[in-house]
Amino acid sequence: MSALRFVRKLAYANMLANDRLHEAVSQLEAGEFEAPRTCFFPSLVATLNHILIIDWFYVDALEGGDLGPKAWADQIPFPDRTELRAAQLASDRRLLAFCLALNHEDLDRPVSIHRGGRIQVERCDDVLSHLFQHQTHHRGQAHAMLAGTSIKPPQIDEFIVADDAASRSDVLQRLGMTEAQVMNPGEA
Repeated sequence: MSALRFVRKLAYANMLANDRLHEAVSQLEAGEFEAPRTCFFPSLVATLNHILIIDWFYVDALEGGDLGPKAWADQIPFPDRTELRAAQLASDRRLLAFCLALNHEDLDRPVSIHRGGRIQVERCDDVLSHLFQHQTHHRGQAHAMLAGTSIKPPQIDEFIVADDAASRSDVLQRLGMTEAQVMNPGEA
């Protein structure tokens, strides 16, 4: 698998996993989204908003912007789970479009990350790897928090290999995507 194909598949997997997680969250009983929980962030609302604002931070940097720490000026920009889901999907689509537009040479280009008092410079592929890992890390925490709610935590790792096609058809249908797009990113 080429590095470019790998990055694109991770962008699709990221979007599909976020959608499935947010679908589960949409079914929570009143108060469960905001309820205090034991984890890195103290609730599902805080965890899922954190994922989004850090996505904004890194996607902006990848696109050449200078949003920097302004991304997290409001730690919970979307206290409403429906609005948060829509914002996360918009961010995921933005990240996917960025990844689909990359060419092989772009992967090692420098990315300037505005950190307030300094500019951090990293390779594009390293920033993407970090962003995908960040997403996975906190999605796992949200997944664990769901275990203490009225909703069973959903399967969120069926988005890379061909054998899982039937298991992801619900998310693909909901997002209007095809199996070919996920399995042959940038080619379908």
